[in-house]
Amino acid sequence: MPTKEEVMESLDAVLVPGATRSLVKLNLVRQVAISDQEVNISLASAALNEGTQDWLKAKVRDVTRKLPGVKEAEIGFVKAKPKDLNEIRHVVAVASGKGGVGKSLVTGLLGVSLARWGHEVGILDADITGPSIPKMFGISTRPSGSDSGILPVLSRLGIEIMSINLLLPNEDDAIIWRGPLIGGAIKQFWEEVLWGRLDYLLVDLPPGTADAPLTVMQSLPLSGVVIVFSPQELAAMVVRKAVQMAQKMNIPILGVVENMSYLYVPDTGKRIELFGSSKAQEMVKAAGAPLLGQLPIDPQLARLCDEGDIERYNSEAMNSFAEAFLQAISAKAR
Repeated sequence: MPTKEEVMESLDAVLVPGATRSLVKLNLVRQVAISDQEVNISLASAALNEGTQDWLKAKVRDVTRKLPGVKEAEIGFVKAKPKDLNEIRHVVAVASGKGGVGKSLVTGLLGVSLARWGHEVGILDADITGPSIPKMFGISTRPSGSDSGILPVLSRLGIEIMSINLLLPNEDDAIIWRGPLIGGAIKQFWEEVLWGRLDYLLVDLPPGTADAPLTVMQSLPLSGVVIVFSPQELAAMVVRKAVQMAQKMNIPILGVVENMSYLYVPDTGKRIELFGSSKAQEMVKAAGAPLLGQLPIDPQLARLCDEGDIERYNSEAMNSFAEAFLQAISAKAR
């Protein structure tokens, strides 16, 4: 007879339709009992419609019966809510306070780096009125699910993504909502989306210090926040407000990232500071947190984002930033 570990290993190869992540990674396996050449498996039905449940029941029975010593397999479903199944090690918000400094870009780059290094990653696009994450990743697939929950959409690299733009008839449709509705949508993305087991859930915050960022900081168990800024004095001044918000909410600031820090000219080897001298040390002092990186203006990156191919981008600055992030979150966890 197989061991429970061997059964779980076989279930980890069963991908859930609509999510293309395994039963194990979505944390849908509730119980495995083995006795007298029979295996009984209990699965959670969260976010699974009847058709998906029927398909999984047949698939799991077939996979389990192929294990040595197994003659019969019984598969059943139990009710569960996504929020009770989600196991996320680190929830990290990416904030700016100021619009246009590249907060969503930094979120995307960090998610791509972490996924390449083997981490299980999700991105919750909390910028309800200005969502840009799906466009960067070239995703237009509508999320599937059921009355009991929603399945996020998977990117090419395997990053789970949920954004209001994936639920709209057209990506250009405007969301004209007041604060309470926006806050409610963010809570739904947290509680009603089946994220499953993740190492990192990155939350792309909207700019400002009003209802939406407040909802995230009050409702989600944040491990910390990454602050994004650009060199302009006006931008740095507004971003300092986001720093103060995080501090007043007692949310750890993992570090700061200066985006659009410079333009590198390959022909001359020079760095041109298009938006003025760096504000990095000033922001480090204001946040009381380390500098995680200085990202340049890169026309190739802009083109790939426009084409929905951010996952093809790679650079030394991007990888250095992700490495510094991992060091910072590891230090906070001690």
